Amino acid sequence: MKTFETLAELPPLVGQEVAVGDWYTLSQEQINQFADATGDHQWIHVDPERARQGPFGTTIAHGFFTLSLMSTLFERAVAVRQVRMGLNYGLNKVRFPAPVPVGSRLRARCKLLVCESLEQGGVQATWGITIEREGGDKPVCVAEWLNRFYP
Repeated sequence: MKTFETLAELPPLVGQEVAVGDWYTLSQEQINQFADATGDHQWIHVDPERARQGPFGTTIAHGFFTLSLMSTLFERAVAVRQVRMGLNYGLNKVRFPAPVPVGSRLRARCKLLVCESLEQGGVQATWGITIEREGGDKPVCVAEWLNRFYP
């Protein structure tokens, strides 16, 4: 994990990969809970028996579930201290190049693309986030994610 004491440490790192997070294991129970929360109970996600006969041989995580893990995966990679508040400001681009089979171990690679000053000493950071699956040959999610931090 890469830890920053202040927001002033971010701007010099624009254009660089800043951190790679720790691995996170995805369970069927989590996939089922996401399906319940969103109402998306497609068999490829929640029916292990049917999914065994499907294209991936097992259930896979929803793309939006993978995307929603970005916060947790980012927190396993980057910490900014001396910040009273951080906000998710949105996304510019999102793609899901590969599936996430149940039991996968995921982690985030975080590249700082842009760092802009905001009022009240805040910073808007645009991160290039690549979520990779252990043993996978393609990322499972690639996104530009905007965060706002306020001291």
